[in-house]
Amino acid sequence: MCDTLVSLTDDGVLFAKNSDRDPNEAQVLRWYAATEPAETTLRCTWSEIDQVPRTHAVVLSQPWWMWGAEMGANEHGVVIGNEAVFTRSTGRERSETALLGMDLLRLGLERGATAQEAVGVIVDLLERHGQGGACSHEHPRFTYDNSFIVADPDGAIVLETAGRRWATETVTGRGRSISNGLTIPGFADKYADPVRGRVAQCASRRGRTQASAERADDVAAMWAALRDHGGEAPQLSAQWSPVNGALAAPCAHAAGIVTTTQSTASWVADLRPDQRPGRHSEPLHWVTGTSAPCTSIAKPVRVTQPADIDPAEMPINTYDPAYRWWRHERLHRLALRDHGRALARFAEDRDRVETEWFAEPPTTAAAFAAADRLEEAWLEDLLGADLAETRPGWLRRRWRAIDGSAKMPA
Repeated sequence: MCDTLVSLTDDGVLFAKNSDRDPNEAQVLRWYAATEPAETTLRCTWSEIDQVPRTHAVVLSQPWWMWGAEMGANEHGVVIGNEAVFTRSTGRERSETALLGMDLLRLGLERGATAQEAVGVIVDLLERHGQGGACSHEHPRFTYDNSFIVADPDGAIVLETAGRRWATETVTGRGRSISNGLTIPGFADKYADPVRGRVAQCASRRGRTQASAERADDVAAMWAALRDHGGEAPQLSAQWSPVNGALAAPCAHAAGIVTTTQSTASWVADLRPDQRPGRHSEPLHWVTGTSAPCTSIAKPVRVTQPADIDPAEMPINTYDPAYRWWRHERLHRLALRDHGRALARFAEDRDRVETEWFAEPPTTAAAFAAADRLEEAWLEDLLGADLAETRPGWLRRRWRAIDGSAKMPA
């Protein structure tokens, strides 16, 4: 489950996404250079398709086990986020060339130099190959169709799919958001699965992100939208449900019995031109590289400036302190014991640092190093505070099982 939004401000385009996945599914940033492949075929997550003569440079946020990505950007300023959508009467492809939505996202970025071109790439591949394959490593029978927001510095397009069928909508208003249900009139009426949509609470989350998209005017406002926990004090604490955890609001935390999903990575793209003297207009992307935007710091990355911030090998779905994503889980999961009081101990520090960085972005390497030091200090503070466990018994038991599966340290 996810939420993606775009805001068309007077100064240009802002984009944001929370990637909601299985709580132990580590997600890492990866840079891939522009290439002229010698191979004529390309192996994606589950299938093999024809390769193209040239691909664009990209930076991606990738779940550890897949070829595709949940969100990313390319060297031409195109950025894409995808959503799981639940549809009816389409079936799932069993073809050996069927693609995951996350594969389609990466292919759109590697092959499209504008938002319109990227949409064309995805539609062409969708019509030729269809969608198929397991969408979760933890739950291999879990499958879904996909929707996308595809943006560039000139605007944004919503693309929604149901099997090989699709519809598009150019964003013309102040803002637009998508969640885990179809939204394009006519297409949604025909193909949406309302029962699974209700379980995912996509209407509740989209109502909040749509309002945020319509009023956001800077990067900080987009991060506030991603950190929304719902209720009257949206930045303070998650609201829990035994059915789907904290999925009623954009900043999702796992532990539902029917649906267990966690915001495992977050991304804000600033596609506005920088008018300050001596600055260039390359888009700047702000990412967590860790789960839970509420317990994470936004760090700047640029497509053209790869950074050595994690081991070259992909992580797996068990705890490994060599990876930033897993190190951060110690802070995130400890904070969940008393979420509101834990956030109150370091949110002001987080916001202060981000305000400074949004005004004068540091290098990627410097930002990640500083964020590591800050999060380690926050962890030590929470360990020292030894906040009482406030979660109900069912929620504690659910997280004990999640932690046990990941072999998390005590």
